[in-house]
Amino acid sequence: MNTNRPKETKEASAKPAFRIVLVEDKAEIRENWSKLINSFPEFKCVHCCVSAEEALRIIPEMNPDVVLMDIFLPRMSGIECVKRLKEAQPDLQIVILTAVDDDALIFLALEAGADGYLLKLTKPENLRDSLLDVLKGGAPMSSEIARRVVRFFRQKSKTKAARDDDARLSTREEEVLALLSQGYSNKEIAEQLELSVDTICSYLKRIYKKMHVRSRAQAVARYLSAS
Repeated sequence: MNTNRPKETKEASAKPAFRIVLVEDKAEIRENWSKLINSFPEFKCVHCCVSAEEALRIIPEMNPDVVLMDIFLPRMSGIECVKRLKEAQPDLQIVILTAVDDDALIFLALEAGADGYLLKLTKPENLRDSLLDVLKGGAPMSSEIARRVVRFFRQKSKTKAARDDDARLSTREEEVLALLSQGYSNKEIAEQLELSVDTICSYLKRIYKKMHVRSRAQAVARYLSAS
C-alpha cells in the first residue's frame, strides 16, 4: 500500500519551471530559441510574441518570470516595449536578446529599464546561467558589454554630478545597493539586513529614483562606475 508514496512525494516536491515569454518577430529564430529554452529543465517558454504590440497585450496577463526581448521589431521597437512594460510592471524581469551590440542601443535599452543585455551568439549554457542570474536579482550581460556600460556611466558622471545633496543615498540605501551589486536577490538582501522583503523593495524604489535609473542593471552600473 505504501509503494507509491515516495513517487508521489517526489512529484509533489518538484519545483514548477520558470515561465519565459519570448518576443521575436522572425519565425525561425522564435522556433529555435523556444526549443532551446524548453531544453533547460528549470524553464519553459510559455508564449512567443511576434510584435511589441502583442507583448504589451499578452505579457501583463501572463505575468511570466522573465521576458526575452528582441530590439528590432515591426512598428514599435523592443526598447519602447521594455519602457512601457516596466512602467506598468516595474518588477518584471526583462532581458534584451539581440544580434546587435551597438553602444547607443545598449544604453537606450538599459535606460528603458532592461535588466540585462545578451547577444544571440550567447552559448546555450550561458543563456541558462543568465536566466538563473536575472531571477536571483543579477544583471546578466557579457563582460564586454558590462565594461561598456561602466565606462558610459563613468564618463557621464564626469560631466554631471551623479548625486547632489538632495539625491544622496542614506547609509541603509548604500548597504542595500552594495548587496545588490554583489548579485543578491531582494529576499537575500532582506535576510542579510534583517528586514522584510517589502522594506527592501521600498529602499530599491527610493534608490532608483535618487539615482535616476529604471532597473537593477543601471543601478549596479552606476554604483560600480563610482567606486
